[in-house]
Amino acid sequence: MAQHPCEHTHDAGHDRHDHDHDHDHDHHGHGHGHGHHGHVHEPASYGRAFLIGMGLNVAYIIAETIWGLLAHSLSLLSDAGHNLSDVLGLGAAWLAHSLARRAPSARFTYGLKRSTILSALGNAVLLLLVTGGIIGEAIPRLIAPGEVAGRVVMLVALGGILVNGGTALLFMRGGKDDLNLRGAFVHMAADALMSLAVVVTGLVIMMTGWTILDPIVSLAVCIFIILGTWSLLKSSLDMALDGVPSRLRLDDVEASLRAVEGVEDLHHLHIWPLSTTETALTVHLVSVVSQNGHARILREASTMLATRYRIGHATFQIESPGTDREEGHYPCGSTPCGATASC
Repeated sequence: MAQHPCEHTHDAGHDRHDHDHDHDHDHHGHGHGHGHHGHVHEPASYGRAFLIGMGLNVAYIIAETIWGLLAHSLSLLSDAGHNLSDVLGLGAAWLAHSLARRAPSARFTYGLKRSTILSALGNAVLLLLVTGGIIGEAIPRLIAPGEVAGRVVMLVALGGILVNGGTALLFMRGGKDDLNLRGAFVHMAADALMSLAVVVTGLVIMMTGWTILDPIVSLAVCIFIILGTWSLLKSSLDMALDGVPSRLRLDDVEASLRAVEGVEDLHHLHIWPLSTTETALTVHLVSVVSQNGHARILREASTMLATRYRIGHATFQIESPGTDREEGHYPCGSTPCGATASC
């Protein structure tokens, strides 16, 4: 069998596989180099944070419902329904966070990491829908301002600041690097801001009697929330469509790969998110060095990607020059893996 000058290295979570040693072997004429991994460690578990956040919000919903019934306050009962969306959003984010930590399977070979992207996207959409509902209620009140429930509403809103603000703080640090956790943070922070607006507006209305301030402040806060959520929506939608993560520039990664000693050219460079924290890359590297030098190229390239760009799932294919990529024809004896030679 003719020796094909193709060599691969896969950095796709081999710690979960049964490979307990580094090895190089020939398989159907293709050399596969394993063991040079720039794997990025999984993020810490936020299971306890989700549990605390959901527990606080469920308790708050129960209390808000009871006080709303006792005070005959429709606004409190409506807000209790709104806070139910917090629990749903946190639950979806928690589920995705848990699914992302599952090991790959025969059906889902990358695991269920992409669920974190779907959760972030769902959280953004849910927050925009809820905000749209508040806008829908606020606009008619500009024409006919309603009665504000007074002291009880303010006290409950203070509780909302503590519950929602405290829950948001649980995810603030993780939200810097994980879009799923950022979605949970934005959702809870937005509700804390809304509760703060209720307290301040209530105080001003009690002092002045200007009830029209209620819908005006509500609309202003909603616009602020929409502006803050738009970035989350755009980022999560880009990830769902396999866009290059916003923290990376394709040109920079390509330049760094070309700078690896022995790499003459490259093509078929693809970068996409596996989850809100992990990134995958595939690329064909063209090199004139002998196969003995391929292991060094693979090792240097994978290490560079992991340390410089936090790309921990990289797959490389090394080819000899002279391939006709546009026509898909390759000279005999230099067939890239998976391609068909035209002999």
